[in-house]
Amino acid sequence: MWDKERRSVAAVFAAHGASSGTFASRLPWLSDHLHLSAGSLGVALLMTSIGAISAMPFAGRLVARVGTKLVARTLICAFTLVVLAASWMPSLPALAVATTLLGAVGGTSDMAMNAQGILVEKRLGRSIMSGLHGSWSTGVLIAALAGSLAAHQHVSARVHFAVAAAVIAVVTLWATHGFGTTAADVGLAEEKTEDVPLFVVPRGVILLIGLVGFCGIYAEVAAQDWSSVYMHRTLHGDEAEAAFTTGMFAFTMAAGRLSGDAVVGRLGAATTVRACGVLGALGGVLVVVAQSPAPAIVGFMLIGIGVSVVVPLAFAAAGHAGPNPTLGVAGVATIAYGAGMAAPGMIGGIANLTSLRVAFCAVAVLAGLVALGGGLLGRNAPAAVGGAGAASGLDAEQIGLSTAAGAEALANEG
Repeated sequence: MWDKERRSVAAVFAAHGASSGTFASRLPWLSDHLHLSAGSLGVALLMTSIGAISAMPFAGRLVARVGTKLVARTLICAFTLVVLAASWMPSLPALAVATTLLGAVGGTSDMAMNAQGILVEKRLGRSIMSGLHGSWSTGVLIAALAGSLAAHQHVSARVHFAVAAAVIAVVTLWATHGFGTTAADVGLAEEKTEDVPLFVVPRGVILLIGLVGFCGIYAEVAAQDWSSVYMHRTLHGDEAEAAFTTGMFAFTMAAGRLSGDAVVGRLGAATTVRACGVLGALGGVLVVVAQSPAPAIVGFMLIGIGVSVVVPLAFAAAGHAGPNPTLGVAGVATIAYGAGMAAPGMIGGIANLTSLRVAFCAVAVLAGLVALGGGLLGRNAPAAVGGAGAASGLDAEQIGLSTAAGAEALANEG
C-alpha cells in the first residue's frame, strides 16, 4: 500500500520538476522576446528566489490548514499556469512580477510535496527522500529535452508552455488522487492545526540542519550555474566542452539521488552525507587546481555526487526532528532558498574581485562543512532497512504526531 503511495509522491515530484525544467528550457526565447540583457534576465530570475523565500515562512501554516494534497495539487497546476503567463509578459517589470509569483507557488508546492514524502517515509520506515528528489531531477531532464526539441522545431514558447501545462496538470491530478488517508490522521490534524504558527522561523536543530542544507545547495547552484562558464573562461574549453561539463554534473547529481536511498539503507544517513561531503570537497579542490578541462570535468562530477543527497536528507532530517514535519520542512526550505538566491551572485562577486578559481574555493569549503554536519542529517532517520516490519513499528500515535502539521496533511498527502 505504502509503496503505491510512494510512487504517487514520486510522480508529483517529477511533475514539479517538469514545470521548472519547462520554464528553464525556454529562457533564451523569453530573453530574446523581451530583448533582455543578461543582467536584466538575472533580475527576473532573482525574483523567483525572493518569491520563494517570502512565501516559505507562511507555507507551514497553509499546509497545516489545507493539507498537502490540496496544496500540491492546486499549486503545481498554478505553477504551470504562471509559467505560461510569463511567456505573455510585455516587459521586464511584468516578467519580474510573474517570476516572483512563480517562486512563491513553486516553493510552497515544493515544501508541501517534501512534507508528504516525509510522511510516507515514516510509514514505510525506510529512506525514500533521495529517490523522490531523483524523480524531480528526472522531471527536469525530460522537460528540458522537450524544450530543446520544441526550440529546435521553432515552436513558440507560448504554445510549448500551454501543452506542457496541460500534460503536467493531468499528471499532477492523477498522482495526487493516489494519496492515502485515515480517519485517525484527519482527527489528529484537526486537533493540532491551531497550534501551528502563522510565521515559521527556523531555530534550534532545524536552523542547524538548514545551514547544512545551505552549504549543499550553495555548492549545487554554484556548479550548476557556473560550471560551463568556468570551463569556457578559466580553462579555455570550447562551447561543446562547457555544455558537456554542465551535463555531466547534472547526470551525476541525478544518479546520486536515484541511488541514494539504497546507499542510505546500507550505510545510514549520517555516514552517507559525510562521504558525499568529502567527495564534494575533493571535487571542489580538483576544479580549483585543474589546468585542463578533463580533471575539471571529473571535479564537477564529484561535486554532483557530493551534493546529490544533501537536500533530500536535509528535508527528511527536519521533518523527523519534531512532531510536525511540515514546519520542519518549511524552516529548512526558508534557508535553502536563501542559498539558491545567494550562490549565483556571490560566485560572480568573488570572481569579479579575484577569479573564478578563488570563488570555487568557497564551494570546496562548504562541501567540507557538509561532511562535518553529516551527523545532523542522520538524526531520527528511519531504519536503514525498512520494509513492512519497520513500517509496522510506527504506531498510530506516532504517525498522527508526525502529521500534526495539518489536518489533511496525512489525509491528503500522497
